[in-house]
Amino acid sequence: MTAATHSSVSPADADAADAVLLGLDPEQREVATTLRGPVCVLAGAGTGKTRAITHRIAYGVRSGMLMPASVLAVTFTNRAAGEMRGRLRTLGAGGVQARTFHSAALRQLQYFWPRAVGGELPRLLERKIQFVAEAGARCRIRLDRNELRDVTGEIEWAKVTQTVPADYPAAALKAGREAPRDLAEIAQIYGTYEQLKRDRGMIDFEDVLLLTVGVLQDRHDIAEQIRAQYQHFVVDEYQDVSPLQQRLLELWLGDRDSLCVVGDASQTIYSFTGATPDHLLDFRTRYPQATVVKLVRDYRSTPQVVHLANGLLGQARGRAAEHRLELVSQREPGPDPVYAEYPDEPAEAEGVAGRVRDLIAAGVPAGEIAVLYRINAQSEVYEQALADAGVPYQLRGAERFFERAEVQKAVLALRGSARSGGSDDPLLQDVVELPSQVRAVLSSTGWTTEPPAGSGAVRDQWESVAALVRLAEDFARSRPGATLADLVVELDERRTAQHAPTVQGVTLASLHAAKGLEWDAVFLVGLTDGMLPITYAKTDEQVEEERRLLYVGVTRARHHLTLSWALSRAPGGRASRRPSRFLNGLRPGSAALGSRPGGPEAGAARKRGRRGPALCRVCGRTLTEAGEIKLMRCEDCPSDMDEGLYERLRDWRAGQSKLQGMPAYCVFTDKTLMAIAEAAPGEAGQLSMISGVGGRKLERYGADVLAICAGQEPAGADPDDA
Repeated sequence: MTAATHSSVSPADADAADAVLLGLDPEQREVATTLRGPVCVLAGAGTGKTRAITHRIAYGVRSGMLMPASVLAVTFTNRAAGEMRGRLRTLGAGGVQARTFHSAALRQLQYFWPRAVGGELPRLLERKIQFVAEAGARCRIRLDRNELRDVTGEIEWAKVTQTVPADYPAAALKAGREAPRDLAEIAQIYGTYEQLKRDRGMIDFEDVLLLTVGVLQDRHDIAEQIRAQYQHFVVDEYQDVSPLQQRLLELWLGDRDSLCVVGDASQTIYSFTGATPDHLLDFRTRYPQATVVKLVRDYRSTPQVVHLANGLLGQARGRAAEHRLELVSQREPGPDPVYAEYPDEPAEAEGVAGRVRDLIAAGVPAGEIAVLYRINAQSEVYEQALADAGVPYQLRGAERFFERAEVQKAVLALRGSARSGGSDDPLLQDVVELPSQVRAVLSSTGWTTEPPAGSGAVRDQWESVAALVRLAEDFARSRPGATLADLVVELDERRTAQHAPTVQGVTLASLHAAKGLEWDAVFLVGLTDGMLPITYAKTDEQVEEERRLLYVGVTRARHHLTLSWALSRAPGGRASRRPSRFLNGLRPGSAALGSRPGGPEAGAARKRGRRGPALCRVCGRTLTEAGEIKLMRCEDCPSDMDEGLYERLRDWRAGQSKLQGMPAYCVFTDKTLMAIAEAAPGEAGQLSMISGVGGRKLERYGADVLAICAGQEPAGADPDDA
């Protein structure tokens, strides 16, 4: 018998229990006090769902309705489980078990294995990727590093959807999986992987759930013993439950219905791992008598952020969208979201870094700021921009760009070719241009100029190496005649300049890695069609999951929110990109084609003349090359540059380069100095209109440059060095 069946609550106990309810809003209080029968809590982002369910458990314990040892609270990450345990201890319910699905199952499996099977539980395989590699080798199927990671992901998906190797091809085809190899090959590797584990007496994390399910199905005595122990269940993030986890939950419950689930279908972003919101959406079908409570009071975000989040979901389609929650902010008004359009990716990164620095100067801690992107390969340009701006940062859920294995392999190949000077390297014969040399070298490592189909590790790894190719292209434009050896030096200098991330730094993270977190200020970057939604999102449901991913990003922001995109990849590139379709009707003026984008950064870009075609100021021809755009004239048009001013600027730049320990071009490129010498600006506004003089460099160097242009010594200059 449980305390819930026979409870006698004294007035003192009632007072202690009621104290737990203080500070809860009406909906949270309903969750906390509904202790019998099935309960479904539909909780929007920032609505205090963890507060509601921990207070529910604590109220039940302190009122005598629940025995602490009879409650099992389940969530999806160790961090969330630890947070829940901490809150429960504070609320006087420290005896309650709060665990992940895997942790709870492993504990039960370890206890019951000798009785159910005999002997000791097989050893747990911490990293399955080595076994997958060996399985591929035994099948005589060679897997590169990227394929290895993706095939491992396919095996994990198959296991959580309870798909055996023989059934994998049909199941993957039906589910529309973007498989990295032939489906029959993956099935063969999957089967061999399972055999390897059996031969060596090992199990993986998915096996922990599968074996627990098997024991509970086959041994009714063990199932009943567990059910006698745990009689009340709480499941957080229920929209992320896989079919295997749902089956385990059903076996834990038996024929009882003392279950409280909490979730939000609009935050389903892990379907590629086997997660599905169907169990949440079907809850009332399985339990017609269930109490359903909606939490819509948003305590995290300002009304302006919440309005955008609601608008984003208002355009959603599909089953999850039918159950969307309309959030109501409980905070004081804040600033409107900023929409910023930039001419190219470096300008976007520089603009974001500038705004980050401004927020820090205004008192926002660096640790309360995040820059969120769709894929990890986008991080490099923001790492560089923040480092240039002197802003500390940390990467979450990804390696630093230059520490990624595929980047290290690529740089090693480039260094080897550079060392040979190209004369003895057959790859570089008849290849003259630096970008072409880089592409040729990297192609020898398996990289292709065309992106791979599908998502996952293959695409992420390709994007990382593609970023090196783009860097080489930009380097060649800024330094005509540069060699492969020069590029390797540049790469080494960039790596050295990127200091180790600090814990209190600005967070750089993918949107997936940001789930469950929040910051005072959030920058959502790279919001173009093709990136969000990403190109390989083909079906309606895949596109809708991309929309939900953006929704998760928006709802991470408490106060400041900036959404930005770049019209082209590199400076001077064709402005062929378009803002994400998800922003249509939400960003100012987006309903009209060709409307003016919002946000101060966009205005600054327009003032610099960087929107639309750049025209030569001498002959009027449309400029396409980055160097010409910097000069605002054709290379062969006559120059009115002040040669003396140009030399003084070069001398000053050399001093700055030595003083700051950075390459001279990091101060200003030769082309930017030429443009300054031609324009001879007399005030900051004129200087800021020159391509290559962004807000950060204007602030750092503007006074010196204007002084030199005026024929004066820059402030702080040493006369002996003049």
